[in-house]
This record gives sequence, C-alpha cells and structure tokens, in this order.
Amino acid sequence: MASTELPPSELGTKDHWDNVYEREVANFEETGDEGEIWFGEDSVEKMADWAVENVPPSTQPFIIEVGSGNGTLLFALLDAGYDAKRLAGIDYSPDAVKLSKMIAGARGGDAISLGVCDFLSETPSSLEGQASSVGGWDLVLDKGTYDAIALGEKDEHGRSPAVGYPARISQLLKEGGHVLITSCNFTEEELKTSFATYETGLVYHSRVSHPTFSFGGHSGSSYATVAFQKPSPP
Repeated sequence: MASTELPPSELGTKDHWDNVYEREVANFEETGDEGEIWFGEDSVEKMADWAVENVPPSTQPFIIEVGSGNGTLLFALLDAGYDAKRLAGIDYSPDAVKLSKMIAGARGGDAISLGVCDFLSETPSSLEGQASSVGGWDLVLDKGTYDAIALGEKDEHGRSPAVGYPARISQLLKEGGHVLITSCNFTEEELKTSFATYETGLVYHSRVSHPTFSFGGHSGSSYATVAFQKPSPP
C-alpha cells in the first residue's frame, strides 16, 4: 500500500500525540511509569541488536531517532554501549521530549540530545563534533514515525505528508550511512518501494525478522523492520 492510499486518522495528528504524552508525563511524575513502548520491547531489542551488528559502538557513530517519543530505543542503545553524546532524538510533541528527558535523568542518559523538532519542516540540530546535521548522521532510526506521518491529512492534490519523508531522511545520512525503520502499516516490499528510489539514492540493505502468524493459508508478521543504506561513491 502506498502512503497516499492510507486514509487520514487521528493517529496522524499532532493534537493526538500531544494529548498522549501529556498523560504519560503526568503518569511518570505520579508513578514512574515510562509509558507505552511502541511495537513492544521485542522491536526495541531487535533494532538495537541490528545497530550493534551493523553500526557498532566502536565506530563512534552519530545516531538520531526521528519521532523518539519516550526515548526507549535511544536508552537501549545507551545500554548497548553507544556514546550518549552522539545520540539524539527529536519529536514534534513538546511533552514527548519532556517525558524522554525526565526518563533520561532517571537512567543516567542526560547527555543524550533530546529536542523538539517538526521533521517535515525543520532540520534537527547538529551535535558536538558534527560539521552539520544534514549529511552528518551514520544511522537514522524510525520506529512508527513514518506510519504516523502517513496517516496525516492529505494536501489539496491528495498527497500524503509522508511522500517527501524518505528523501528528507536520506538528506540526513552520511555517505555509507543507514536508516532502520520499523512499520506496522507497510510491508517490507512497500517500504522498499518508498525508500529505495532514484530520488533518495538509498538502496536496500537488510531486514530484521519478526515472529510470523498464519491466516487463511497466508503467513506474515504484524510489522516490518527494514534497513536502507546511502551508498558511498565508487
């Protein structure tokens, strides 16, 4: 399914996520509950394991998560040995960033850069040691953000706000850098169609296997995790 074929949903609105994270900030302040883990802990572990294998901490990579929510994936990378000063998360919901900063303080991850940024219209800030955030990231992570953007209101031409997202992701990457995306709305093949294009310059790199289910003689998984790479020049 192309991103333009998904009907708009409340899940694609900023108001929805502002309300979600306002509640989760209140819950954290009251009970210490860190909030929902989008796609569950297994998806976080699998994405962190892929990063360790393909973009290991020893290479001192700069890593950013687009739509970082409560920061769970970034904290998993911190636990896996990545340098907190080279990790960043952005979200367009101020309360999402507030929550992630509160959790970071409790987990000893204060050095992770967490900031408010509407990725479709704004450029994330660079980190210390980066010449620029554009073309300066070794790994870009997305866990459900492309899904949410694809559920946003279409423009007057019927185009989803997700149409330009893959190209913007590519602009962040260094040559040789990777993007790792987990989606519940799109299959692996659909992600390949959207991300591995002439416009983005990205190529398919690998996939992460998830538990499968069978129904009506067909088998599949409830979500897909796919990696793409921005090739270095020959």
